[in-house]
Amino acid sequence: MTFVELGRAFAFAAPEVPQVEQILAKPVALVVALALVSLVPFVFMGVTAFVKISTVLQIVRGAIGASSVPSNTVITALATALTLIAMAPVGQRIVDRTLPLIQSRSTKDDATVLLEKGIDAIREPMRDFLKNNAAAKERARFLAVARHARPEAERANVTADDLTVLVPAFVVTELTEAFAIGFLVYLPFLIIDLVIANVLLALGMQMLNPAQVSLPFKLLLFVAIDGWGLLAQALVSGYR
Repeated sequence: MTFVELGRAFAFAAPEVPQVEQILAKPVALVVALALVSLVPFVFMGVTAFVKISTVLQIVRGAIGASSVPSNTVITALATALTLIAMAPVGQRIVDRTLPLIQSRSTKDDATVLLEKGIDAIREPMRDFLKNNAAAKERARFLAVARHARPEAERANVTADDLTVLVPAFVVTELTEAFAIGFLVYLPFLIIDLVIANVLLALGMQMLNPAQVSLPFKLLLFVAIDGWGLLAQALVSGYR
């Protein structure tokens, strides 16, 4: 079955999307659409709350001292779930903007125009999210970098709201905040490690590994303060 036949079958099953066949019938539009779909995982991991959430969870796991517990799969799954919660308002705005385009029965717009409108509908909510959560200092920094990379005659065309400025500013802001949170989380566990190491030294039990002895106490502390729940709540509620 060719892509065109597959598109016709889909359009028959979903008559409210008459432009699907048009998109699949044009090779260039189809290639662009497939390329955009292939970029979805990278966009999700790079320009959403996933950046900070996953980084903080990795630091917490290292601070506890259990290098493989939780596993990378569990950390990724938890980070993904929290990211979906944090990005729900942005996702709702994108759905509200793209749904009229999908449900429209107008045939005035060809597949390319429809694809451009879809990209615009997604881009603006993401632009607002990146702008609201990128530090002003980082936006100014990368605005200067972006302008410096352009010829002098084109520098005035670069604005602070361009995605080439907002995306790196957002990522750097997220990493900075993640490391700051990780530092605060790391301190109590570091204190426990130091106390256990000094106690073992005072008892003359240098043969014991302080990390192994302190691990149960760190796990007990993290569970007693409801660490996972408080951390998840703080990470999700920190977005605008």
